[in-house]
Amino acid sequence: MTDFAEQLGFLEACWRYLVLGVIQGITEFLPISSTAHLKVLPMILGWEDPGVSVTAVLQLGSILAVITYFKNDLQLAIKGIALAIRFGQWREPNARLGLALCVGTLPILFAGTAIKLFWIGFDISPLRGIPAIALISIFMAISLAFAERLGSRSKALSSISGIDGIIVGIAQMFALIPGVSRSGITLTISLLTGWRREEAARFSFILGIPAITFAGLVELQDAFEEQISPGILPLSIGICSAAVVSWIAIDWLLKYLQSNNTWAFVVYRLLFGVALLSWWSTVQPN
Repeated sequence: MTDFAEQLGFLEACWRYLVLGVIQGITEFLPISSTAHLKVLPMILGWEDPGVSVTAVLQLGSILAVITYFKNDLQLAIKGIALAIRFGQWREPNARLGLALCVGTLPILFAGTAIKLFWIGFDISPLRGIPAIALISIFMAISLAFAERLGSRSKALSSISGIDGIIVGIAQMFALIPGVSRSGITLTISLLTGWRREEAARFSFILGIPAITFAGLVELQDAFEEQISPGILPLSIGICSAAVVSWIAIDWLLKYLQSNNTWAFVVYRLLFGVALLSWWSTVQPN
């Protein structure tokens, strides 16, 4: 009986992390906040909060997907930086892309490290609470709506500069707040500064590679030390499902933004925030 119960618990854990990986894969690259959905949906399903460590580790699957999808862009950026260092060709498009990625990654690395070292209890802070996530989702919906209306959509990735990297990188730093959405905030600021929708999303995805990889690796040891799963297999299933679904989400969004605007995501985030507030008010004790 005990063996059967253990096997059932193990299968349940595998299923749970499969679902969490799918949620991570769908929401990491769509501008709707993976952290918020990984916090909220498990609660609605009656599961415990996976926490910061599990969330970060599942992001490793998304990183595998984005590296695979943009491997040619990454190779060109690395080659461009190498040639620029050697021959001083910093005006070359690939060198400018590489420079933008480097400087754009610094803000979130500094902020993330500071939170890890000095903000004890960040994973249980009010910022990770349901009301905060709901209000932030509504605010981000309004911000994306303004960006959609005001952006000139004239800038392409080939014209990127280091200043662009800094601007988008500073915006990316705020994605450490649950509910903001890394792709959402970077897409919003890129549209406001004149980027085309597809080009803004492409740079947002590539820029996220160092930051999300760093966060996932930092949290990986903590995740296993905290014994967040009954074994390696359930978490591995979550990472693999996140990788597959992330690749599909990236491909879909880039194609979608070639001929569509972002209003669907504005409406979704607005409704998500309002529904979340309504749900939270009903589950609170009188």
